[in-house]
Amino acid sequence: MTRQHFGTAHVPLSPAVRAGDFIFISGQVPVGADGAVVQGGVEAHTRQVIENIRNALALAGAELADVVKTTVILADARDFAAFNKIYATYFPANPPARTTLEARLMIDIKIEIEAVAYKPL
Repeated sequence: MTRQHFGTAHVPLSPAVRAGDFIFISGQVPVGADGAVVQGGVEAHTRQVIENIRNALALAGAELADVVKTTVILADARDFAAFNKIYATYFPANPPARTTLEARLMIDIKIEIEAVAYKPL
């Protein structure tokens, strides 16, 4: 199976990797185009993270509708309801399978999300 890597990062990872019909999106964090963490709470962070996922998917020729699985890491489980409200707006019908957990994150952010998409070649 051939693998294609898309995008670059300032750490040793590929933002998106296509392996056959699957596209794996590395955990995305709430940083804007300038590389700075966006201001605001979990709602603003969730929006930015999902937009970053959308951008990584586009590099591999896919879109949010192709996402079949996400893994969500919240810094604080008490943010779940606010996160879920925003997340639902991006996946209004047939949402992907999802795992959500609470963990301390590497930098001072509210959320990180990784995704797997299915987009036949």
